[in-house]
Amino acid sequence: MRVKCVICDQIETLEDDSFQAKRLRNRPIHTFMCKKCEARITEKTQARIATGNFRLYRSATEEDDW
Repeated sequence: MRVKCVICDQIETLEDDSFQAKRLRNRPIHTFMCKKCEARITEKTQARIATGNFRLYRSATEEDDW
C-alpha cells in the first residue's frame, strides 16, 4: 500500500497486511506521518514541555466510588 505523509508529502510503502495499513484503509480520519516528521514533532514537543510554558489540557476525570 502506498501512503503519503500529510506534512512533507513523501510517498512510502506499507505492507498490505500491517495494522497501520488496515487502520488507514478502514478509518479515513486517520492520517499517515513518516518517521522523520514524527521524530521532528516529538523532539519539538519535548523541548516545549521542558521550557515549563507548555500546558496539556485534559478533561477532568471524576473518581467513581463504585
